[in-house]
This record gives sequence, structure tokens and C-alpha cells, in this order.
Amino acid sequence: MVTLIEDLALLSNCRTAALVSREGDVEWLCLPRLDSPSVFAALLGDADAGVWRLRPADAAARVERHYDGDTFILVTRWETATGVAEVHDFMPVGLDQRAAIDRTDLVRRVIGVSGTVDFDVDLRLRFDYARALPWVRQTGRTGTPELIAMAGPDAVVLRGVRLHAEGHRHHARVRVDAGERIELALTWFPSFRPVPDALDTDAALGSTRTWWQAWADRIEHGGSHSAEVVRSLLVLRALTNHDTGGIAAAATTSLPEDFGGVRNWDYRFVWLRDAALTLEALLEHGFLRLAEHWRTWLLRAVAGDPADLQIMYGLAGERNLPEHELPQLPGYADSRPVRVGNGAALQYQADVVGEVIVTLSAGRQAGLTESSFSWPLEKQLVRYAAAQFDRPDNGIWEIRGEPQHFTHSRVMMWATFDRAVRAVEEHGLDGPVRHWRALRQRARDEIDAHGVANGHFVQYYGTEEVDASLLLLPQVGYCAPDDPRMLATVARIEQTLIRDGLVLRYRTGSGVDGLPGGDHPFLACSFWLVEQYATSGRTQDAEALMQRLCSFANDVGLLSEEYDPVGNRQVGNFPQAFSHLALVRAADALAGVGHRPR
Repeated sequence: MVTLIEDLALLSNCRTAALVSREGDVEWLCLPRLDSPSVFAALLGDADAGVWRLRPADAAARVERHYDGDTFILVTRWETATGVAEVHDFMPVGLDQRAAIDRTDLVRRVIGVSGTVDFDVDLRLRFDYARALPWVRQTGRTGTPELIAMAGPDAVVLRGVRLHAEGHRHHARVRVDAGERIELALTWFPSFRPVPDALDTDAALGSTRTWWQAWADRIEHGGSHSAEVVRSLLVLRALTNHDTGGIAAAATTSLPEDFGGVRNWDYRFVWLRDAALTLEALLEHGFLRLAEHWRTWLLRAVAGDPADLQIMYGLAGERNLPEHELPQLPGYADSRPVRVGNGAALQYQADVVGEVIVTLSAGRQAGLTESSFSWPLEKQLVRYAAAQFDRPDNGIWEIRGEPQHFTHSRVMMWATFDRAVRAVEEHGLDGPVRHWRALRQRARDEIDAHGVANGHFVQYYGTEEVDASLLLLPQVGYCAPDDPRMLATVARIEQTLIRDGLVLRYRTGSGVDGLPGGDHPFLACSFWLVEQYATSGRTQDAEALMQRLCSFANDVGLLSEEYDPVGNRQVGNFPQAFSHLALVRAADALAGVGHRPR
């Protein structure tokens, strides 16, 4: 049976992430990094693609779950006919970069609450996206059993219970009584290194709880959606690599936009746009140090000729992200192909430089001091944007059809030169400000002439279609939220892009994206509409839509990329940074924080 996306919960150590189902299955885990090959990939196939199951033997057991406060420690409570028990799942947050190279841990602690509960443990280890069946051996002593599995460069050791082999799986049944505790700890390590020592799980749990809670306690939000804002900012932190500063778009690959279709992409990389927007959400809530960390990541990633700028990079700034298919994995709900890597990395998307420059400008406004390289880097990016001024692009939605002059991209080109001018005029930095002013005006004149039809902004020059990215124009200060052209654009979006009260990115039937099939309403777009409503006086509409969108989050507050309002289920890669950062902006707008442009 296919696990519903909304039935997944995230565990994170800020380097990689595990997804655990309501049934107690770890169905997705890549080690040691988020974009490493998987050890458990049942989410994109079945149990034979790798899974770690831990649940009561009682098939009728009732389950509920929650995070332990503002952390990613997952508490799953099981009630059976014979007793009650909890499973506490977590990945220790280790701040020592050297230690992270040597090991990554996932702990599953079973605690008896009342009566007696029997648990089944089923472990199926499949390295390298289920292409490598590991060599497994039992070690340890009677009281301290160990199972070691290795294949190629990877190895894991499982401690805590004695497992028994049956074919290519290992299983056990364990009993926990009230007040008793059973601990299972899986540790990844490089196969060419010695087996790591057993983890001090009590200390690891305590330090992990303290770290997450202390981070969350810094968040201030006085609006009516503060719980959703806190959880969303925590998701953004979980997707930010603790060592490199790279911010992944999501924790998964190939969760489909169209069930059974081909729109299945790898989101475990750093999109400059998504990362920039994420940093702005974090800056708005006081996390200036993370912005500095990401700016340093950016310098490393884009080093060299600006003409070689990519729209996305690996978590450490890697450029080579070749897209290929994994035929051994049948895909989520038979959605083929499963892809790793992302060919869109080689696209030209004209908005990306603007997103980066706007975010760096916001950092400057927030008090981020210039370093010896920061402003020279920005000037290089502005120079690159100027050189590409007339070039059509693939747009924010990574259209795989013919490049166009997308209006949103052109506005972000305008924003590039606008922020460059302001850096000189307001902050005293050096640069060819007359030239930048001229380019800013040229961009505005062009957009006003060709990016508007019948009184509303258009998707790209020469069409009367609209797309949801036009909702972002007021956010960067190109126009006011109540500009007549903007209000007409909103009306047109409401007429043509609303499905069951939610916003589509664009009309796939127009053929602009060059792909078969369709997709579902994009959650970020609907949050953008909330912000537009809130900042243009439609407060009741904004609050009503916000309430509905927040209701789509699962029982632990997580959102995917899209939502199917007919099937009432989440769709696409999960959890999605874009959805969560858009939620934060929408909540800020409703609380009166977001009335100024980015």
C-alpha cells in the first residue's frame, strides 16, 4: 500500500533527513547527506527498496503522534489491546563537523507506558537507491548485539536488539513492559573506517532537544498563526546544511506533481531562488548569522566567471548535477521515472540574480555587514544580469518549452538594478550608478509596454495568459498591491487559475511548459494570494484562505509542494521549503509585518 505523503514525518540532523510514516516505517533516508544515495527508499517503490519498520505486532493498534515541543524529535504513541507504548525517533544534531564525516545516527527508543506491548522490527537495508544489496554480519555479545552491513563506500551498524535473517531482511519481535525502555540505534559510517562506538543516547537526546528548542525560542511572531510560523521556520532550518550553509528545496526526489505521470524531479539541491527567499524569511525573524553563512556559501558556489552562473547547486556548491533515471525504482504510486540530479540546473532563469540581489540587499538593511568579497560579488552578478538583458529565459517554473520573456523574470531584472542603485545611494557603496539607473528605467519601460495586456500583467510578452508568479510583483516593490494593473491581474488569476479555491501556477493546457500531463494547485501560490489579499485590503478573504491552507498541513505541521483538493491529499516533494516560506510571509502580512516590499 502506498503511504500518503501527508502521513510522513520529518527527522533531521541538519545534514540529512529521514521520513517516517504513521505506520512506523522509515521509508526514506539518504546517508550521510540529504543528496547522498538512499539506504531506505520504500517511498519510491516498496519494502524491498529499503525500509526500517518498528510498530506493534497488534495490527489493530491505534496511533497518534507529535513532535516533542519545537523540535524534530517524533513521539509516536501506540495503544494496543494489551498496553500502551511510545516510540521516540530522532537524529542527533552533532555540531562537530569532523564527527559528521565519521558517523550519522538515527535512534528509535521504545518506552513502555502501561501494560505490555509486543513490537515487530523489520530491517531491509538497500544501499545506493536499492542497487546494492549489502553484505551483513552479526557481531557484538549476547547483551550488546550488533548487526553490521556494508556495500561499497557505505556501512551501517544497528545496535539494541538481536535480529534474525530471513532472505534479504532481518527481523525480531521485542516486548516492552510499563516503565521499560528498548533502544535501537542505527549508525552510518564510511565502510573503510572502524565501526564507531555506541552512542550515548541519553546525552544525544538531551542535547538535540535543547538545540532545537533554543533555536525555536528565538522566533518572535505575534500573529494568529504563530505555531505554523514556528514550525515552518524549523523546517527551513532542517533543510539548511549545518556545515555548508546550503539550503535544500525539499528532502526528497521524485514525489510526483501528477500521480502516475512524468513530472517527478529531484529537489535535494540548492536553488538560488528558493534559498534566497528562505534567507529572507529567516532574516525577517532575526536569524542574521544564517544569512552570513549562506552568503559565504554563495561566494563559493558562484566563484569564477559569472557567465557560468547556475540556477542551482549541490549542498556544498557542486556544479555537476546530471539528471538521470533509476529504472530499478518503480516510483511513488507508479509515477515513473524516478530521477536523481536535475537537468534544470543548466537552464537560464533570468529572475535568479534578482532574487539573490534582493536578499543580499535585505541582509544589508537588516544589519549584515559587508565583507571583503560581498559587494564585489554583487557587482559581478549585476554586471552579468546587464549582459543578459535581452535574453529570453525558462522562467521561475523551469519551463522545458521554448524560452520566453516572462514578465516575472523581467521584473526581477528590474529589481536587480533597483537594489544596485539603492546600494550606492543609500549605503555609499561604489558602482556605475548612472548606468544602473538607466538599465532600471529601461526595464520598467519595457515591462510597462510589453508585460501588460487589457489592463493586467501577463505571463510573458505576447500572450494574454497570466501565471501565479505575477503575485510576486508587489513583494519586490515594482508596484503597489493596490495598483490597478495588479488588481486586474488578481481578478484574471481568480478567473483562470483558481481550482477548488486554490491557485495553479499557470495553465498547463497552454502548452508553454513543453510537458505532458498537468499538476495540482501549488501551495506557495495560494499563500502568495493570501499576502496579496492582506496587503490590498481584502483581509477577510486573506484570513479565510490562510485558514484553509494551514488546514492542509499534516498532523505534525508539514506541507508538500502541491495539494489535490479533490483527493484531499498532499502532492509533490516533501517537506517543501517554498511552501513553508510562503506560509511565513503570508502570516507576516496578516500580522501587519509584510506591508513593505522585500
